[in-house]
Amino acid sequence: MKIKYSLSLVLLSFMMTNIQAQNAKPEDTEVWSPEPPKVTPSKVIYAKPPSDAVVLFDGKNLDEWVSNADRDKPADWTVKSGILTVNKNAGNIETKKSFGNYQLHIEWCIPKNITGSGQGRGNSGIFLASLGKGDPGYEIQVLDSYDNKTYVNGMAGSIYKQFAPLCNPTLKPGNWQAYDIAWKAPTFNEDGSVKSPATVTIYLNGVLVQNNVALLGPTQYIGKPSYSVKHGAALIKLQAHGDKSEPISFRNIWVREL
Repeated sequence: MKIKYSLSLVLLSFMMTNIQAQNAKPEDTEVWSPEPPKVTPSKVIYAKPPSDAVVLFDGKNLDEWVSNADRDKPADWTVKSGILTVNKNAGNIETKKSFGNYQLHIEWCIPKNITGSGQGRGNSGIFLASLGKGDPGYEIQVLDSYDNKTYVNGMAGSIYKQFAPLCNPTLKPGNWQAYDIAWKAPTFNEDGSVKSPATVTIYLNGVLVQNNVALLGPTQYIGKPSYSVKHGAALIKLQAHGDKSEPISFRNIWVREL
């Protein structure tokens, strides 16, 4: 009787978990307060690549990138006048190479004439470790957050749907902004359990917005993040978000393996 009773509890728990998952909504993991204080950066650091950096984009071509949907196809975003602009019809792009622990520098610009609101205003993302098509990776949000209200764990400087930034040092649309990111990949035990979680430190426009934060797992749009896939070195991915606002641009992308 005790065995049957225990099995019934396990089955009931499994059914309840499935029901909760089916009923989950994106709004369940949105955090709207408190809003990070606004900070005016003293000077945005547009850093040139150090001598040991792997240059991912220097304004000339996309030789270091491929399509996320099909790695046999080249990245089909627009390169013009030294600037890389998102092609939303082409989908996400990702690096040819995989990286473990690294320092990443990337500059981005929200169009001066940007339209839309909330998550539909200059949305993109930098995925620090993606395992290819269909894998969410760990997203650092890119968005117009100068004067655009949204959930705080979805604004610029956030670890998307996990941690809001410590402050908001974003600039007006039309200005170039810079992320400097230190990424430490998660490690796993032989059985796939987490030995040490991924950690990330982020400077936005030279201001610290994430301080050695331990991530809860890869990004999830719906539901809570968790570590479910054991992995090592992974790809860096840039997002072509499906909102209707004008596409954003990137430049001066380089990475230093640590």
